Amino acid sequence: MAKSQPGAVMSAREHNRNRGRQRGREALRGYLFLTPWLIGIGCFVCYPIFYSIYISFHKVSVAKDGSGLAYEWIGWGNYSYSFLKDNIFPIEMLSFLRELLFIVPITVIFSLLVAVMLNQKFRGRMFFRMIFFLPVIFATGEVLTELFSQGQGSIPFGEQYDIEGFIYGMFSPGIAGTILSVISRFIIILWSSGIQIIIFLAAFQTIPKSTFEAARIDGVTPWESFWKITFPVIVPFIVLNLIYTLVDQATSPFNPIIEHIMNNMSDVETGYGYASALGWIYCAVTIVPILVLARFTKQTNREKR
Repeated sequence: MAKSQPGAVMSAREHNRNRGRQRGREALRGYLFLTPWLIGIGCFVCYPIFYSIYISFHKVSVAKDGSGLAYEWIGWGNYSYSFLKDNIFPIEMLSFLRELLFIVPITVIFSLLVAVMLNQKFRGRMFFRMIFFLPVIFATGEVLTELFSQGQGSIPFGEQYDIEGFIYGMFSPGIAGTILSVISRFIIILWSSGIQIIIFLAAFQTIPKSTFEAARIDGVTPWESFWKITFPVIVPFIVLNLIYTLVDQATSPFNPIIEHIMNNMSDVETGYGYASALGWIYCAVTIVPILVLARFTKQTNREKR
């Protein structure tokens, strides 16, 4: 049998072996680039998450000898305390959920209407797009809190026309209080809608112009064009904006639940353990509607296929 020459064609086994080695070297280079990120995630994300879960089942206090923190295992005691003995947390949670039912749809609808207007061709369109996005850059965190502490977030005609008395006369006290809370935060809705507007504008660009031109030739009105062409395309983007707005409102500096959690962190009677339990309860309540929206999106995509 003749031996293979140096210039002979490589066998399939040798080819697969060399290809596997090449893939291994490429994967190694990829993991080396990911190493700083993995270290950061492990130190600054994974460790705090697992530590907060751990202390949520403990009563955390300062050790008597002052050497550090003392951990006392109490199981589900912090979680049961939040619903059975804490008179503030359940009320604030219900109030937060009622406000979400109003603020999230209003923010998304407002963003959609503004995006539809900014998608039209008119002089100065880029300037107005910049105006609606600027609050996202400047009015964040402590800046937004300071502006509202100075009274810049209130609606001036509210007291002038006695809107509060009118709403309390039309609705029950619980619903009226929620509506007034939403009205008082309308400036926040205006300032926090920049990202949603950008997402909707990006969604509009995914629709070919030829589709609207063909519809216009067929005599389709702008109203019909929006509901039969534009709206079906932007449904996934609407769900995305709903999720984003929900998370944005859940992490807002004006959220009373976050303030309540921070107050319990420094409370001697409750401490870090109870605050961690409140945080995980709040996280679970926030994740539920996000999972529902994600499920709806998956179901919609499956029906389209």
